[in-house]
Amino acid sequence: MHSNDHEVLAQALRWHQAGQRCVLVTVLSTFGASPRPPGAMAVISEQGLITGSVSGGCVEDDLVHEVMAGSLWAEGAPRVALRTYGRDAAERERYRLPCGNALGLAIEPFWQPAVVEQAMQALHARQMVLRRLDYASGQVSLSPAREHADFSDDAQGLAHVLGPRHRLLLIGATEVSRYLLPMAQSLGYAVTVCDPRIEYTGAWQDLDATLVTDMPDDAVTAFACDARTAVVTVTHDAKLDDLALMEALKSPAFYVGALGSVITNARRRERLKQFDLSEQQVAAMRGPVGLPIGSRAPAEIAVSIAAELVQVRRQLETGASCA
Repeated sequence: MHSNDHEVLAQALRWHQAGQRCVLVTVLSTFGASPRPPGAMAVISEQGLITGSVSGGCVEDDLVHEVMAGSLWAEGAPRVALRTYGRDAAERERYRLPCGNALGLAIEPFWQPAVVEQAMQALHARQMVLRRLDYASGQVSLSPAREHADFSDDAQGLAHVLGPRHRLLLIGATEVSRYLLPMAQSLGYAVTVCDPRIEYTGAWQDLDATLVTDMPDDAVTAFACDARTAVVTVTHDAKLDDLALMEALKSPAFYVGALGSVITNARRRERLKQFDLSEQQVAAMRGPVGLPIGSRAPAEIAVSIAAELVQVRRQLETGASCA
């Protein structure tokens, strides 16, 4: 499973190679709450098929009809068509947009397959790439993302980052990690799995993730955790989990969690206090990891962890309490 960027661009190339015309659609800056964030993408074929989403279903039907009509490719049509939905109460009612909201979209009928292929190469290499679109010419340029904001737009064009914006370091090549891996990737994470135990890593070679076999503390240090990093320990081995947590809790990582029961994590916190960690750093550990949804099976635990990752990121973005 891949991110929205990957799935949309890959499908666009498949339709192009099959001889079908299609358009790329990108969400622009919005007014009010939006089902999809700025930079979210979709691709719509001339046969009316769609991959991705730009409104959660509110305006997709209208877009499909416009694409199937073929007018976007008509002689003299703009290289990039700009649309705004929800300009007034009547439009908001028609498109089922929440009251007070407006949705802006950029539609690219004349996207360049060669440029998309270059972007896909970067995504396959788990690299972030900055995509700039000029509205007047329809031309797209690619460059390393570096420290650019995830998305920006103005009257001339837009710029958005493709590829994994966040990173997840999973300590433990366990069954929970196997289920959590594709979920995290679909949420836009570049995932690395660390486990020094050969009996656990032997069957992981076929999975789409970076695998390291360093000791967990060394792996966390080498990972250079920043504010877009999450670290989750799921080894079921206290020695390995504690090694990773000792380093991760000192880092700027926005999320550090440990698998285990309430009692197990209470004991873990007491152990961590014996090391060079402050009370505040130890308190930042999320354990038991994941939202309390009554999960037991590995897949259910993975769902709870993925849900908490979403919750914490949204709280940080909106400034809400992360308690």
